[in-house]
Amino acid sequence: MSPANEPRQSKSERTAAAREKAREIREAQLKKEKRNKLLIGWGIVAAVVAIIVVVALVVTSNIQKNAPVADEGPTPANGNVYGGVTLLANSEVVKSDPATVRLADLPSAPATPPAQVTAPGAEAEAGKPVKVVLYIDFICPVCKDFEAKYNETLTSLRNEGKITVEYRPLGFLDSRSTTNYSSRAANAAACVVNESPEKYAEFVDALFAKQPAEGSAGISDADLKKMATEAGAKSIDACVDAKTYRPWVKYTTQQAAAVGVTGTPTVFVDGKQWGQGDSAKTPFDQFVQAAVDAKK
Repeated sequence: MSPANEPRQSKSERTAAAREKAREIREAQLKKEKRNKLLIGWGIVAAVVAIIVVVALVVTSNIQKNAPVADEGPTPANGNVYGGVTLLANSEVVKSDPATVRLADLPSAPATPPAQVTAPGAEAEAGKPVKVVLYIDFICPVCKDFEAKYNETLTSLRNEGKITVEYRPLGFLDSRSTTNYSSRAANAAACVVNESPEKYAEFVDALFAKQPAEGSAGISDADLKKMATEAGAKSIDACVDAKTYRPWVKYTTQQAAAVGVTGTPTVFVDGKQWGQGDSAKTPFDQFVQAAVDAKK
């Protein structure tokens, strides 16, 4: 039957059909609104959960970062109980097994600095190369200047087998950053010597080359990890995150204070402190060369 032949609806039928259509539209609209409310509700729940997760991560991270550093902990492989790493010719370091250091074993710092500082483990040894021991801080600008001026001399004499160079990084200047950068950088260096001793010297050079300004946050842990990788070291991510050698750095810092070290760089050549007494007016390269000549 064609539309023209279909029976014409009455007014009441048309009204009923319109009402049914309106009802269907209202129901569809109500379903849409209900669905949108559910979506909005779940979106709010998801957002709240995400915020809670982020807050929890931040709180956990801050707790980890601000957690007190233990008074006892391991030395890295190839690091000694004086907090030092000793460089030999080329990229070699003095090998050593991990040990344990305890702050309780150290005396308190003297009330007044001694007239002459004696660094443990820095004494001259007969028949062996001259020992150069440097107490440094990775945010110390004077340390960076010292490295810039004398690193080439030290490297040359070291490669010739005439001297050994021992770095003892401290956390003396933690207060000069907002993140205890001195100790964090020293910990990262310890992680490198534990994992990739042959890359230690290169990593130390990189830390001084990229030295942050005093008063800043310093280089982030993420960037310290990246710098180690760029130097060719094995991953130190877990070591840095766990602050594995922060107790060792803490021990070294307190030990240095206990023997009278009051600043960085503090440098010893075969047990004699450079820049004090008769050596005060002697350039460091001449001071170390005199010690080398004396052993010929």
